Amino acid sequence: MSKSIDEFNSYRAKMNKRILESDNLVLKRLYNLDANTYMDGALPVQTKEMLGLVASMVLRCDDCIKYHLIQCKQNGVTTEQIYEVFAVANIVGGTIVIPHTRRAAEFWDEI
Repeated sequence: MSKSIDEFNSYRAKMNKRILESDNLVLKRLYNLDANTYMDGALPVQTKEMLGLVASMVLRCDDCIKYHLIQCKQNGVTTEQIYEVFAVANIVGGTIVIPHTRRAAEFWDEI
């Protein structure tokens, strides 16, 4: 993995650990709910991660976009599928999503 991906994963893990150490019940439940949402169910993990990526792009959360791109890659999403996800996100979110698509494409290439 590239340095930027390692840095992203390291920072995310460090801060998630710090936040969970606060022992806040609501935050713990939220993190647990998030983890359980992306498990296999009626929809496979791959589909759920692509849905998460579209939502993250439309909401313009670069950290979320990176996270879901990594998860998509780890779950076998192809480059062709990623660009279809990008297309859906841009149709749903409008042209304001284009800068996020540029950064997402660059990050995907790094992965």
